[in-house]
Amino acid sequence: MAQQSGSIALGPALLGRDFVNPLFDYLLIGGGLSLLVAGVILVNPLGSEFISTETLPYFFLLSNSAHFAASTVRLYTKPGTYQSLPYVTMGLPVIMLAILVGCMFQADRLAPQLTSLYLTWSPFHYAAQAYGLAVMYCYRSGCTLSDENKKLLWRVAMLPFVYNFVFAGNVGLHWLDFGGWLEYSAAQTFLYYLRFVMPVLAFGGIAYLCWRIAKTEKQLMPAISGLILLTNALWWFLFPPLQAFVWATIFHGIQYLAIVIIFHVRDQLARPENHHSRTYHICWFYGACVLLGYGLFHCFPRAFIFLGFGPVESVLLVVAVIQIHHFIVDAFIWRLKKSDSNRKIVESASPAITS
Repeated sequence: MAQQSGSIALGPALLGRDFVNPLFDYLLIGGGLSLLVAGVILVNPLGSEFISTETLPYFFLLSNSAHFAASTVRLYTKPGTYQSLPYVTMGLPVIMLAILVGCMFQADRLAPQLTSLYLTWSPFHYAAQAYGLAVMYCYRSGCTLSDENKKLLWRVAMLPFVYNFVFAGNVGLHWLDFGGWLEYSAAQTFLYYLRFVMPVLAFGGIAYLCWRIAKTEKQLMPAISGLILLTNALWWFLFPPLQAFVWATIFHGIQYLAIVIIFHVRDQLARPENHHSRTYHICWFYGACVLLGYGLFHCFPRAFIFLGFGPVESVLLVVAVIQIHHFIVDAFIWRLKKSDSNRKIVESASPAITS
């Protein structure tokens, strides 16, 4: 009888506790939708032509630009951030603006470096988000993680970043290779074999992580945590770096917007003075993200062009600074401290949108 009840509990434990419902969580946050698109592209590359030079800006506005703006909207709407993060809310924008203006006067020298910096940082940011979401679902599903297993999860999550850091052109190692040592035959041989080893480590690491947690914690890691790690790895290992950046950027944006809207809505509905529905808060937050994203990525560069700076450097530097600002803000607003509203939402037994 005990064995039968254990088998019954296996399904819910593996599925994990969702934030909205399994379909929403697994498709948008877990990355299941990106797997479906990846399958279509791999089977029929011509099927991806619906994303063209004409339609791509709209995809970026509605997903990527809105997602970068979402961290700022979340920063200033999350309860208590002005008190807990005064330097981030008030000081960081001033610092980043000063850096941007200073770089404008040295654009020829600094624009390529700042661009390489954020392109090197982006895969790390995606990997860190995958790690954070995987841990978040473990917490929410009651799967405790020892310090050793957390470290292992972090290392597995970082492998796509390491792969991109080593092999992508003009970023990572290739950006830092001032002495040209990557051209040595020994380095070329090492990189040749490493290119084949890295996918084995990445995908094998996910399987080993699931096995180790089941063995050492006596609990199953929810499948969505493994799916999040898997989808982030697939984009970087299956596609060339440029194509990986495009697709990973779009689906990372969708993933980010889905989870941040969940947390925003839950915080707003919990306010004693709230008189609006969850639909209102969803539309308000996403609308604010789209408008701010359009202003940051389309209008802000034009302001520098109007002031007499070159159009290319204006766009490159503004995009780079906005993304670096986003990376820094994200490191603060997603902390899971015991007293933080994030932790309360993660540990809540009820769905985050419907309660």
